Amino acid sequence: MDAVLPEATTEVEIRSLMGDYYDAIRAADCDRIASFYAPDIRAFDAIAELQFEGRDAYKAHWQACMAMCEGMTDMVFEMHDFEISTGSDVAFGHCLVRCGGTDPKGERNTFWMRASFGLERRGGRWLIAHEHNSAPFDPVSTTVMTSLEP
Repeated sequence: MDAVLPEATTEVEIRSLMGDYYDAIRAADCDRIASFYAPDIRAFDAIAELQFEGRDAYKAHWQACMAMCEGMTDMVFEMHDFEISTGSDVAFGHCLVRCGGTDPKGERNTFWMRASFGLERRGGRWLIAHEHNSAPFDPVSTTVMTSLEP
């Protein structure tokens, strides 16, 4: 009988956690979203502030983001090409994220972002300790490039 390698088990745990995390985002459940974060998370998001320090600050940001999406239907928040490197208590992952939805005028608006995550196992549980979401921009016009496709 083959033994399951600890690295393989860790990767399965983190992939499952990230799937649950993205389910919480699609459900717009800010309490559940925040439950995936370490209390001292440092996050760099694509909108609003330069950085967010701590679970409560980042939860408030998610609440503001969800408020901006009110009235949208067919919401999309999908993780693509998720790659992960794991250790016993630390892991790093990155992916492309497609997000958006259909606005109240019936127009479908989605775009691609980049995301990276630093996770730590604390008290036997994996938590997101660092998150970075960004969108590419044109440095000449300073316009976000929402039409790029992978």
